[in-house]
Amino acid sequence: MIFSHGKLLLTSEYVVLDGALALALPTKWGQEFFVSEQFDGQSLINWTALHQGKSWLNATIDYQNGTVVSTNIPDSAAFILKVLMKVKELSSNVLKEDSSYSITTNLQFPANFGLGSSSTLMNNLAQWADIDAFELNEACLGGSGYDIAVAQEQSAILYQNQPERNVKKIDFDPSFKNDLIFIHLNQKQNSREGIDLYRSKEKSSHLIEDFSTITKQVLEVQTLEEFSDLMILHEKKLSEFLGIETTKEKYFETSPSFVKSLGAWGGDFVMSSKFSGYQDYFLGKGFSSVFSYDDLIY
Repeated sequence: MIFSHGKLLLTSEYVVLDGALALALPTKWGQEFFVSEQFDGQSLINWTALHQGKSWLNATIDYQNGTVVSTNIPDSAAFILKVLMKVKELSSNVLKEDSSYSITTNLQFPANFGLGSSSTLMNNLAQWADIDAFELNEACLGGSGYDIAVAQEQSAILYQNQPERNVKKIDFDPSFKNDLIFIHLNQKQNSREGIDLYRSKEKSSHLIEDFSTITKQVLEVQTLEEFSDLMILHEKKLSEFLGIETTKEKYFETSPSFVKSLGAWGGDFVMSSKFSGYQDYFLGKGFSSVFSYDDLIY
């Protein structure tokens, strides 16, 4: 069995694409990958994808002819075919002989959580095929690659992709971590739409430097108050640049704590800190999925 951890991006969402230093954390949940090979001369892949142990996608793929033989979800099977054909192109170890494979994946978290269903799959496939996960991800999905780095390192990381990719494992263990909480916004944000909005904006020369500085400062703070101030500053700067309201302005204006988006704005997870009655507060706003730091972070 191969396993990759999911991820949360704490700083530099969007600007990580253009070389800002980012801090990302692995989640306890991830994706499992099971494979067996049968030397039967048929060149077929029987693909079964599970969400939290329940089957959602079944497909039979002919990897020599590059076709989907049968499936219950054509669009999803077409994406899996595209990825597998790229694996076949890059690998010298798998999908080369006339043998069949049974592959089962199991996503341990709900698909709308945005914790890296695609990146964990890319990393698992790359480990199996002994190929470069970044190259596979870039060919099939694009993005900054920080999520692949988290899956590979199984650790908190500092990540920068320009002028060249730089991944540094760190021990992120703030004294106030037990005061932090993560709230799911009950929807999956389309990362591509968010990236398109970001790309449409004219960037100043200081933008990347500003967010890299915030990331460095996050590693140095000693108190929750200092951390909160940085999160508020981060949201303010990105809100001004994107020209859209913050998640706190949109959903949690009366919250006594900061609310920080994690990843593409408008969906997935946000981070906040505990305050008196916080569970009732978020439940009253319609958000019941509230996790402590130890619940979620590996």
